[in-house]
Amino acid sequence: MRTPDERWKKMLAVHKKCCQDILGISKSIRYAGVINAYGRTLTGVTSPSAKLLLGPMEVKNEFFVISTMMTQRKDSADKMGKLDHAVLIHQKVFVILVHKDGVTYYVSVSKKEKNLDTVIAKIKKIASRQA
Repeated sequence: MRTPDERWKKMLAVHKKCCQDILGISKSIRYAGVINAYGRTLTGVTSPSAKLLLGPMEVKNEFFVISTMMTQRKDSADKMGKLDHAVLIHQKVFVILVHKDGVTYYVSVSKKEKNLDTVIAKIKKIASRQA
């Protein structure tokens, strides 16, 4: 039987592997990370070629807002159904959000990406294998 610490480390390793796999989907993917319900980063991987757009405090605020939104979505899920994914469209990037088992995969993708639907489908497939 595993200790809580061992289970935690295994869970983090699984999420990190998923983020690495997501980064491998397309050269347009800039960042893949996992945040918890409180907006804390569990793990994240940045593409070596990506320039950072946000500073540390901006990232912290962004993740807090996203986690709050995803948590609040639970209230309407009974009536509207579970959220499949969300896409935030910014001038410079797309942000793809996939909520799975209490965590949110946060993926930043360059606007140069032409096959966003394919990228989203692959992200959802990777995120679903986390358990």
